[in-house]
Amino acid sequence: MEKINNITSTCIPLPLENVDTDQIVPARFLKATSKEGFGDNLFRDWRFDKEGKPIESFVLNNPNYSGTVLVAGKNFGSGSSREHAAWAVAGYGFKVVISSFFADIFKNNAMNNGVLPIVVSEGFLSNLFKSIENDNKATVSVCLENQTVRNDATGETEHFDINAYKKECFLNGYDDIDYLLANKDKIEEYEKKLLTPNS
Repeated sequence: MEKINNITSTCIPLPLENVDTDQIVPARFLKATSKEGFGDNLFRDWRFDKEGKPIESFVLNNPNYSGTVLVAGKNFGSGSSREHAAWAVAGYGFKVVISSFFADIFKNNAMNNGVLPIVVSEGFLSNLFKSIENDNKATVSVCLENQTVRNDATGETEHFDINAYKKECFLNGYDDIDYLLANKDKIEEYEKKLLTPNS
């Protein structure tokens, strides 16, 4: 996985609540077993009409918005546990998703696929949406080491929580296997202690 620590980016706003995994990636795309190309199907039925033409009113088709940060409404990623939803978010190029609440399974799937989900207060989220509405070039700055996210337009900063293990994985670019390999010496040392008879 790609290392994540300090990120400053413009944002793509999606001020909708209760966006579920079927809206993130429709069920008809779940037959694939590879992550390849899933970004093309992110919010597929919102981005394209039945003839495959872009729906201009949808934010991902608006050239005024860009960035690696998705700012989403409350309860993002609810519904089924499909990991494909996280594949689609990551495949599109998002590194961070900010919301006031995530479904637990989606949150874990996102972290396992290199996307950092940041939970903020509803007040912070509301102000961030306002900043983006006022200026589509408004940015947020994330510091994973300090676990802070800042609305650069207002200077408002919040602390966010993250599992210590997942934090280390993001900072070092580890997936679960990489983490084990990085700790191989410690694991072997521990095993030797277990196998050494007490004197």
